Amino acid sequence: MDRRAPIFATLGCRLNAYETEAMKDLAASAGVEDAVVVNTCAVTAEAVRKARQEIRRLRRENPNATLIVTGCAAQTEPETFAAMAEVDLVLGNTEKMQPESWQGMVPDLIGATERVRVDDIMSVTETAGHLIDGFGSRSRAYVQVQNGCDHRCTFCIIPFGRGNSRSVPAGVVVDQIRRLVDRGYNEVVLTGVDLTSWGADLPMQPKLGDLVLRILKLVPDLARLRISSIDSIEVDPALMQAIASEPRLMPHLHLSLQAGDDMILKRMKRRHLRDDAIRFCQEARALRPDMTFGADIIAGFPTETEAMFENSLALVRDCDLTWLHVFPYSPRPGTPAARMPPVAGAAIKARAARLRAAGAAQVAAHLAAQVGRDHAVLMESSRMGRTAQFAEVHFDKDQPEGAIVTARITGADQRGLLA
Repeated sequence: MDRRAPIFATLGCRLNAYETEAMKDLAASAGVEDAVVVNTCAVTAEAVRKARQEIRRLRRENPNATLIVTGCAAQTEPETFAAMAEVDLVLGNTEKMQPESWQGMVPDLIGATERVRVDDIMSVTETAGHLIDGFGSRSRAYVQVQNGCDHRCTFCIIPFGRGNSRSVPAGVVVDQIRRLVDRGYNEVVLTGVDLTSWGADLPMQPKLGDLVLRILKLVPDLARLRISSIDSIEVDPALMQAIASEPRLMPHLHLSLQAGDDMILKRMKRRHLRDDAIRFCQEARALRPDMTFGADIIAGFPTETEAMFENSLALVRDCDLTWLHVFPYSPRPGTPAARMPPVAGAAIKARAARLRAAGAAQVAAHLAAQVGRDHAVLMESSRMGRTAQFAEVHFDKDQPEGAIVTARITGADQRGLLA
């Protein structure tokens, strides 16, 4: 009988996608065959529902394969997936990154008594940042520098899926990025669960800004460095210095804001208030006038009144946010917010729609303002690339994939900018 290479399905964040690449290497080294691996997300109840749906689909399409479920949802509710007839093995977030988990895995799993291998994630003290040298397209690579989170926002299950915050040492990160640049990557994105906590567990407790400045100094051939989602209240002076003085640091920051009303922020157990978010955006844009911001915002958090929601809606304008990720609130069992008085489902849906509409208007305004300007565009394919501010640019002629080209913006449509 022909043996097939494992099939991997990834749900959720960039960090999950990064870890899927590591699992592919681990499975290949162990000689795993005829397996399906589903790397799940737990950020919302909808994410868990989609994971179950994906598992059932993959089982139908691969009836004889060993089906393995891992990721954050497997870590936080392993019993949910162990109870599914389609599932042969549930692996925790720590276990999925361990070579020994993949050794001798197939065909011994079917009928094995130990169908759940999920240990206490809170006891983990190291990242697995050494496993792969980033991943991505031919133009952009993602490098994990941090994992886990020490904060306990009342709506969030992720710390229980990822464990406490832990950092990849700066030297390991710099070496990874050097190798990626040597392989031709023009842009590297730093990823993590709580990026601005990077360094707190390392000797001398360096800050994220120290890491950014070190990368840019020690890897002079890196054309573009980008930071994924950050917590603005934890941004350090060195990162502000980098924003002001380092043109190779991209002028695009995605902020974990979640709400624009002080009472809701307190009930979320966030560490910032509304004015803190506005002040940060003003300060960052004063240092870098071409800066754009994305943000995560939750619609319909428990106890949110219409007036409180209006404060979140107004934050889009007050912070001049461009790229919104809107999350309709969904309760996660085991979190404090799940026990708070809920907002009606219809109201949650309507508020999420209003936030998305506000975000779409901000995007349209940003794109319109770029017409007639020149932009350095990193080509992701022969006809599409992205500006430093992460706006899509569509070309009418082929460009070299992976290259940075200078383009005059001639227009904008529903897809993005035109050049």
